[in-house]
Amino acid sequence: MMKRILSIGECMVELRQTEEGLLRKGYAGDTFNTAYYARHAAPNDWAVSYLSAVGTDKVSEEMLGFIESTGVETGFVRRVEGRTPGLYMIHLDNGERSFSYWRSASAAKTLADDPVHLRAAIEQSDVVFFSSITLAILSADAVETLLSELRRAKTTGKTVVFDPNIRPHLWQDRTVMLDTISAGASVANLVMPSFDDEATHFGDADPTATIARYKALGTESVVVKDGANGITLSFAGTPVEFIAATRIEKVVDTTSAGDSFNGTFLARYVQDGDALAATIAAASVAAAVIGHHGALVPREALPITA
Repeated sequence: MMKRILSIGECMVELRQTEEGLLRKGYAGDTFNTAYYARHAAPNDWAVSYLSAVGTDKVSEEMLGFIESTGVETGFVRRVEGRTPGLYMIHLDNGERSFSYWRSASAAKTLADDPVHLRAAIEQSDVVFFSSITLAILSADAVETLLSELRRAKTTGKTVVFDPNIRPHLWQDRTVMLDTISAGASVANLVMPSFDDEATHFGDADPTATIARYKALGTESVVVKDGANGITLSFAGTPVEFIAATRIEKVVDTTSAGDSFNGTFLARYVQDGDALAATIAAASVAAAVIGHHGALVPREALPITA
């Protein structure tokens, strides 16, 4: 029977400037980016699916068509009348990015509004990935619904993976943000934070402090991404390990660096449980991604990870 990685969240319309100053349309979002790179690295006997919600408009149709063209399955994406996909624009300054967002009518805000649909999708999956951006766009009731289902999935033996991916502009209250991120981590087996976020918002002194804090919340394993400073990982029953970052000749665009790492790591890790090999493969893909523009780098430009 085919196994499945399920990514839960919001895919948006992406606008980015070309060298000519024109705007190019694409589709991206942290959890979809993760699914895209997981599909690149996953073996053929693993399906990669996306759970979200879109509208019934033309842009939604185009988005679904694009997602399916990447090999990511859309059978768990709900259609919501009167809603549309969100939109964002990338601004670049020496390779570092900032964003402008338009998502007030985003259908993805309703992705957890059908608990029966949500449970069915999770039950048909082996690995479930989500992020704090997923949580940030939902109502308080929907957050509780999603976390309840993920908690249930964890207790039934599924692998639940969480990226804190902290984006303060999505939250109206800092305390709610930090509490909700901690709640998200508590339902996961594996947490994959970025250290600069954790240091800024939780005050962690170093990656080992981040690992200790998340393990205290009940997660078994933590992979801390720290950009050019490398990756620190701690898995149940093994000592903490450090992996140096892949050397980068030129940073073009850091968009999706963490997402590409996440997706590649998961796809490699589920094959044999070798976290060290998965980390090395994921770092090589992330290094290739930041040498290109946009969130989704063409697969022919990515290293083979098998």
